[in-house]
Formats: sequence, structure tokens, C-alpha cells
Amino acid sequence: MSQNKHPALELKHVWAGYDRYDILKDITLSVEENEFLGIIGPNGGGKTTLLKVILGILKPRKGTVRVFGLPPTQAHHLIGYVPQYLSFDRQFPISVWDVVLMGRLGKLGFKPFYTTRDKEAAMEALNQVEMGEFGDKQLSQLSGGQQQRVLIARALCTNPKIILLDEPMASVDKKMETSIYEFLRELNKAITIILVTHDIGVLSTYVKKIGCLNKYLIYHESKELTKEMLEAAYECPVDLIAHGVPHRVLSHHPPEGE
Repeated sequence: MSQNKHPALELKHVWAGYDRYDILKDITLSVEENEFLGIIGPNGGGKTTLLKVILGILKPRKGTVRVFGLPPTQAHHLIGYVPQYLSFDRQFPISVWDVVLMGRLGKLGFKPFYTTRDKEAAMEALNQVEMGEFGDKQLSQLSGGQQQRVLIARALCTNPKIILLDEPMASVDKKMETSIYEFLRELNKAITIILVTHDIGVLSTYVKKIGCLNKYLIYHESKELTKEMLEAAYECPVDLIAHGVPHRVLSHHPPEGE
């Protein structure tokens, strides 16, 4: 990295939380451009909170956050975000096209209408996720995997330099999941990706580096996922199971009392 080039994302000694309770503690992380970082950890460990800090939705109590050298509040145009799930009234008549165009709202400024460029960007994004023919469909008519592709298109239509995904496969079947991950791997050639997931099995196949988060971040800037890292993050004994190709999963946790 040249002296004049900033990392895609940089957090230094960040503490953040809600009310007086710290969810993130002393987080330091540097992510280079075109990295594909997977973040795992238990529920309540701070994964979504970390994304909120990067997005500028939540201000840290301590520490600094920079996205390509800018504070998050000045870097909205550089960040695309795909939420964990889409919650909406299925009776509400909103089309795929309208959902993707929403990604351009930040570009409108004082204009009361979408420009030709906004519409071109939305169509480019839909075609990019192979959903161009579904623009006139009602969102509620699509499968979970198709809806997820629409959300990715919404994030992409601003031409972001970094995209954040929060458990993007939660409502997606296995076939569509593989298709989306393959798309993300191709997308990563041009865009930095940070993926929050519980699916450890996919990490060694698609991501380049892995971090474990449970209030504190365990991150060694590598793809290696060790038993020690997982036990520190999940605070319980863990077995790693390897199959012919790199594939690692958490052991089954028996209910309390077993």
C-alpha cells in the first residue's frame, strides 16, 4: 500500500454500545481494498453493532473509524449495505424496480425526482445480479433468494467501493446461496466485501480473511480459522472437522443438562 492510499476500512481502539453497556471493546481492524473479510461470532457478540459503527449509524464512545480515510458520516456514498433480512408488509405493492431505485435516494440531493442516470444505475445493478427481467414484479412474489439479490442490487446501484452484508443467506435455499456466494466472489474483484455470517462452512471457500468477534475481535489477518480462535470467540469447547476440501464447522452444542 502506497503512503497516499488509505485502507478500505480502519478502526482504531473502538469502543461502542448502547446506553452505558459496551458491546464492542477495543476493536482495532484494518481492511485493505478488494479484501473479502468474513466475521463470525455468537449472537450478541457485536457483529451487527460493528456494521452500524462502520455505517455511521452508531457513534463510538472511544476510538476512530475511517472508510477510505473518511469518517463514516462522510463516506455514505462509498458504502453499500445488505441487511440480515427484509421486513415488509407483503400486501404493500412495491416493485423490484422501486426497491432498487431506493438505493439512489442519497444521490437525489434537492432533486424531487430520479434522473436518467439514477434509472440507468438501477438497471445496471439489477442486470449485475441477474434480476433484470424481474423489475416489474412485486417484491412479495419473489423467493427469499431472489429478494436477497434485489437487496444486493439496491446496495450496488450507488457504485460503492465497499459492501457490508449482515447474514445475507438467512432466508436463502442452498442452491441460491451457492449462486450468491459465487456472485460475491466475482464482485470482490472490484469491491471490498465484509460479510457477517454464522455459516463457518462457507468461510474457507469464499472469503480471504476471517475474524472472530465476541465483544473483542480476534483477527490475525489470515484465512486460518483455529480451534483456539473459535473457543475464545464462542467461549466454549469447539471441534473443527475437515473434509477433502477446506471446510470447517462448529461442533454440535448439546442443550444444558445433557
